[in-house]
Amino acid sequence: MGRAGCCYRGAERLASPPRVPRLRPLLVLLLALCYGAHRGGHCQVATPQCRIQKCTTDFVSLTSHLTPALDGFDVEFCKALRSYSACTQRTAKSCRGNLVFHSAVLGISDLMTQRNCSRDGPTSSTHPEMQSEPCNYHSRTQHALTHPHTHTHTPPGYLFCGLFGDPHLRTFKDSFQTCKVEGAWPLIDNDYLSVQVTNVPVVTGSSATATNKITVIFKPFEECTDQRVYQAVTDDLPAAFVDGTVSSGAPDHNLNGNNGDSTGKVQALWISEHSPGRHVELHAGYIGVTIIVRQLGRYLTLAVRIPEEMAHAYDVTQDLQLCLNGCPTSERIDRGGHLPLPLPHPALGLQLQQPHGQGQSSHTHSHTAPYSAPQGFSMEGARARCREQLEVQDIYFHSCVFDLLTTGDANFTAAAFSALKDMESLHPHSERWTIYPPSSAHTSQPITWLLLLTLCALG
Repeated sequence: MGRAGCCYRGAERLASPPRVPRLRPLLVLLLALCYGAHRGGHCQVATPQCRIQKCTTDFVSLTSHLTPALDGFDVEFCKALRSYSACTQRTAKSCRGNLVFHSAVLGISDLMTQRNCSRDGPTSSTHPEMQSEPCNYHSRTQHALTHPHTHTHTPPGYLFCGLFGDPHLRTFKDSFQTCKVEGAWPLIDNDYLSVQVTNVPVVTGSSATATNKITVIFKPFEECTDQRVYQAVTDDLPAAFVDGTVSSGAPDHNLNGNNGDSTGKVQALWISEHSPGRHVELHAGYIGVTIIVRQLGRYLTLAVRIPEEMAHAYDVTQDLQLCLNGCPTSERIDRGGHLPLPLPHPALGLQLQQPHGQGQSSHTHSHTAPYSAPQGFSMEGARARCREQLEVQDIYFHSCVFDLLTTGDANFTAAAFSALKDMESLHPHSERWTIYPPSSAHTSQPITWLLLLTLCALG
C-alpha cells in the first residue's frame, strides 16, 4: 500500500453513498481521511493553505455526540452539515485539485441528500455557548457534559422495551420473553413515568393473552409539565391525552423539519398521529422519552425508548416492572428463551375471544382485515405466512409463528413486523437488534425443540 494512494481510496468510498444510511461510519471515515493523510505526510491535505482537515475535525466535534435515536437528530445534523459545507467553501480556492477536499464536498452532498437537509438554513457554531433548556433532556445533558462545574463525563445511555403479540416482551436488558400476564401489569413505573398494560385471553384453551389497553402517565416535572395521562384501548387510539390536550408545557425549543427549515417552538410533551386510529407516538422531550402505540387487528403493541437514568429512578415499592425485571417465573410461557409453539389444532377448535360490545371496525390494514376470522394454520403454513414480512428467522419470526398457531389470527404477522420496525427505530444499539432462539442459533432444524414444548402453550 503506497502512501500516495491513501487519499484516493478513501475518496472513492466517501463519494459512493451507502445503501443504508450509517452516519457514524461516515464520520469516522471523514476523520480518518484527513488524519491518515496528515500522518502520511505525502498527501495534498498536509499543505498549510488547504484547511480541509480543520473543517472535518470541526464537523466531527459538532456531531460526535449525536445518534439517530435522539430526538432532534436531523435538525442538529443538518446544521452541522451546513457548517461543514460553508467551511469547505471558504477554503475551496486553496484546496483546488485536492482529492480529500473534493471527496469531502461529495460526501457532504450525499449526506445532505440522505437527511433531506436544505442548503440554506441555520448552522452550528464550532464554539457554542451552551445554554441549557430546562425542558429539553438532550439540552440539559449536553450542558452537563460541557459545563466546567459539573462532574458528568459520560453521554446519556438509552434503553428500549417493547411488547406485542400474545404477548412477547423485550426488556431493557434485551431479554426476550413470552408471558401470560393476564389483567393489568406495570411495564414501567418510576419517578417520571408509568406505563401499564391490560392483557386479555386470546383463545379458549390457551394461556396466551394479548394487550387491549395501554395507560401512560407522565408525572409532573418542575416547570415543564403537570401530570398528563394517555390511554388507548381497542378501537380507540386517540391522538390526545384523556383531558383532550395534545401537548403540555410552555414552548421550549425549536423543532425544524427534515430539510432544516424552522417550524417554530414545540412543547415539552406532545403527541403525533401517524395513522388515525392505528399509529400514535408520544414524545416527552423533557425526559427524553419516546413511546410508539399501534393497533393491529384487535390488539395493541407498544415500544418505548427511555434514558437509562430515568428508567432507574425508582424505589423499592416500584420494583414490579416488566420492562425492568421481566415477567415473574410463574407467568412465563417460554422456558429459558425456548418459545413453545403449539401443535396446529385439528379443526382450529380455538375460538377467538370477542370483547364485550365489540363489533366490526371500519379500519382496515394493508395486509389483513381488522378482525379476520381464525384460520387453521399448519406449522409450514404459519412459517410461510410469517416469511412474507419477516425474512430473518429470529425471535420476531418465531413469535409470529407462535401467534398464528395459537390464535389463527393473521393480524399477528403485521404486529410482529411492526414491533420489529419500531425496535429498529428506537433501540440505540444496532448490534443488539437481532436475537435468535437458543436452539435455532446453531441448527438447521429449529422446529424440533418447538414441538417438545407444545403442551406448555395450550396448558
